[in-house]
Amino acid sequence: MLTPKNCFISSKEESCLRLDVLLSMRFPEQSRSYFQFLIKQGYVLINQNVVKKREKPKPGDEIEVHFQITHEIDLTPESIDLEILYEDEHLIAINKPAGMVVHPAPGHYQGTFVNALLFHCKQLESDDPLRPGIVHRLDKDTSGILIAAKTRQAHAGLIDLFAKRKIEKTYLAICIGTPKCGLINAPIARHPYRRKEMTICLQGRESKTFCEVLAQNGSLSFVKLHLLTGRTHQLRVHLKHIGTPILGDETYGNTTINKKFSTKRQLLHAHFIKFSHPITQQNLSITAPIPEDIKKAIELVDSQREKKSI
Repeated sequence: MLTPKNCFISSKEESCLRLDVLLSMRFPEQSRSYFQFLIKQGYVLINQNVVKKREKPKPGDEIEVHFQITHEIDLTPESIDLEILYEDEHLIAINKPAGMVVHPAPGHYQGTFVNALLFHCKQLESDDPLRPGIVHRLDKDTSGILIAAKTRQAHAGLIDLFAKRKIEKTYLAICIGTPKCGLINAPIARHPYRRKEMTICLQGRESKTFCEVLAQNGSLSFVKLHLLTGRTHQLRVHLKHIGTPILGDETYGNTTINKKFSTKRQLLHAHFIKFSHPITQQNLSITAPIPEDIKKAIELVDSQREKKSI
């Protein structure tokens, strides 16, 4: 079974890359060998033509990818406990724990949110066999609110709300140093060499985050982050960009300070979300409790003279 096609236009910066390399950078949740398989089987087209993995697209070429389930990807329903924050016949919102992967991908074929969702929702409707119900993602080590659709209609409605930026999202984080309060406006693009990372780039996509410091002691800060756009790794990249990376972030953070505080993951939590229900039009406001590791980190911010209410 194939997913609906995923099309994009290759950029000037991508024109020097082999097709399999380019795809693994565009879709880092899948491996390069996976895309080599798709290309060999004719499931990747350039300008509607079957090509080879060594092909280097030209700027402006239309690349069409049909994702396919392989024998490695296990979409078997699994009985995994979910902390449900909201649920009706159209959608579900859970409090995702740190360490849970959203959907099966290389290295994480079982125990994902999708496996749990398929068990919990026996009649889940979806046109995407790889990511049924998924409308947005959280990084593996980011905790907090994750929403999924139960029906095709709800899925389309939620996707539209995310695309039109009609979903209000607020995160909490512990960061190193003290960031300035205000808007962080810095475009983000895929890193040219490290395919699993993002970076600030003038040619990148518009990316905006509003940062508010709730408490600080000079070395660490407890911050509230309003996500105004939804780019991959946006909050982590933006806080690194302004010199105050998230504590515990192994990719964008400070290794020495992470070790000093013995953090086991990036201390980032999707705390609050607000939107109009795509079917009923009911105004929904959902909050995920602050996890224990972030609570303990907040205690480390021991001088809170400028503490504000969450």
